[in-house]
Amino acid sequence: MATGDDIKAACADLAGILRDMLRGVAFTGAGISTECGIPDFRSPGGLWTRNRPIDFESFRSSRQMRDEAWRRRFEMEAAFGGAQPGRGHKALARLLAEGRLAGIVTQNIDGLHQASGVPDTHLVELHGNSTYATCLDCGTRYELGWVRGRFEASGGAAPDCPDCDGPIKTATISFGQPMPGEAMARAGALTAACDVFLAIGSSLVVWPAAGFPVQAKRGGARLVIINREPTELDDMADLVIHADIGDVFEAVGQPEAAAEIARESIWVFSWRRRVLCFEIRIKRLCWLSGAKRSRRYAADGVGRFSAAVRIGLAQLAGSGRRRS
Repeated sequence: MATGDDIKAACADLAGILRDMLRGVAFTGAGISTECGIPDFRSPGGLWTRNRPIDFESFRSSRQMRDEAWRRRFEMEAAFGGAQPGRGHKALARLLAEGRLAGIVTQNIDGLHQASGVPDTHLVELHGNSTYATCLDCGTRYELGWVRGRFEASGGAAPDCPDCDGPIKTATISFGQPMPGEAMARAGALTAACDVFLAIGSSLVVWPAAGFPVQAKRGGARLVIINREPTELDDMADLVIHADIGDVFEAVGQPEAAAEIARESIWVFSWRRRVLCFEIRIKRLCWLSGAKRSRRYAADGVGRFSAAVRIGLAQLAGSGRRRS
């Protein structure tokens, strides 16, 4: 397993994984946004070392806590409101546009993936979004400008919903608040179908979200972890890079690395995708029909066949690279 001890070699390994990736999933945490000027939560100097988080029950039950939560939100807006997508965001947006990523699952609430060009249809926000607000009772959406106007006009009092008098909160998931069922289901479906799982800038300690890389690995996907600090899942990963996220993707995107990825012919990539789709469909049919032992034998046979085809395609692509 490659580590950050040899960044150049690790980036070369990453370039190879990205070259072969057909239905990747990127899972991003606060570390991808630190180069954009947004500090993370847990490291020294992080947001939680300065302000203790306000849990969901406290927000709901205490007007004082709601006032404090909105004061912090607008304080953050002044400090980080001008943040722009970083190199990591842009690299993932490119991989998505190329069809190598099936989707992005993020723990972040800063909206920088959307700002980099990622459509909502390919983005799962597990912890919500801090760029707008909703009423906790009726679900009405409110833009932050409206909330701020009411907040400042009242001398720092959090506004209530004009429709139902319910509390208004940023559209984020706080401690003690149930995880969004639809987002969790979408993330689970992407993870189950992926061939590569890229965990980027996450400490991988917040559950149940941290269970997705485990699910991907157990499902046969290659697991890549890119994070400045070690994580508890490093030993499980196929590739670990302890380095700056932007630097890593910039290194992978250097001309020689980009050329290596681009040399694979379009038709070889197309056939790899067809083999993967064939394998998935046949395995589903095997599972839906026949005895358990028959299903296992059939699925194993399909797996050996598709593996042989993939090896042949890889050798063909390699010979093409040597001829070029």
